[in-house]
Amino acid sequence: MPRFVASVQYDGSRYHGWQSLKSGLASVQETVEKALSKVANHPVKVVCAGRTDAGVHGCNQIIHFDSDSIRSNHGWTFGTNTGLPDDIALNWVQPVADDFHARFSAQWRRYRYVILNRPIRPAHLPKGVTHYRRPLDVELMSIAAQYLIGKHDFDSYRAVQCQAKHAVREIQKLELHRHGDLVVMDIRANAFLHHMVRNIIGVLLEIGSGRKPPVWAKEVLDVRDRSKGGETAKPHGLYFVDVGYPEQFELPHSQPNPFFVASLLPW
Repeated sequence: MPRFVASVQYDGSRYHGWQSLKSGLASVQETVEKALSKVANHPVKVVCAGRTDAGVHGCNQIIHFDSDSIRSNHGWTFGTNTGLPDDIALNWVQPVADDFHARFSAQWRRYRYVILNRPIRPAHLPKGVTHYRRPLDVELMSIAAQYLIGKHDFDSYRAVQCQAKHAVREIQKLELHRHGDLVVMDIRANAFLHHMVRNIIGVLLEIGSGRKPPVWAKEVLDVRDRSKGGETAKPHGLYFVDVGYPEQFELPHSQPNPFFVASLLPW
């Protein structure tokens, strides 16, 4: 059947992650599949670029699905959005070559983590940012981040229950920026391990608050023992923002995200 590619944005606050669950708990994947199936008039299964955990958000999650139903790009997009709840929406849908695969064709993935760094907790977007009370030194966090760039074994930075066969990943970019009370980490890698981004943030928060020196990020990396790392940071401030594919697939360029910090950042 013909193959289609789509971009999905979602607020993960009330979902138990991207992946459909046998337990029947709400997932983003199942919700999207139900809405697409109504438009297609047949059951639709989707494949995503990178599964996100419970509470994690998506701005440009890429999926593919197969369907022989004849619909315009506009029809797929707006028809599906009509059947989706307010916290999930398709950005666009278009046909794609049969050899495209949302997961295996991806060359890199990109996340952003948004921290509200001030003493008072937020009343707005309480699940859209992670609140951290202690003052953070972004310069120290940036120094520590340099130890993690490149290809390394990130065994210390993945969840104990991670099912990946090995922990070698390549971080291509890792930057931190402050704008007022907001501290944002931007990270891009060929792929990520379970809880990898949140565990990196957990280490950087210890360093930024002055409780550990920047070199501790490397010491945690080298020991290859999850128990020697920091706490796993909360999911609320984490956004899956972009995926890179070969130009041959001609996918639309993603917009800077998440929208409420995009205009504040230099990238």
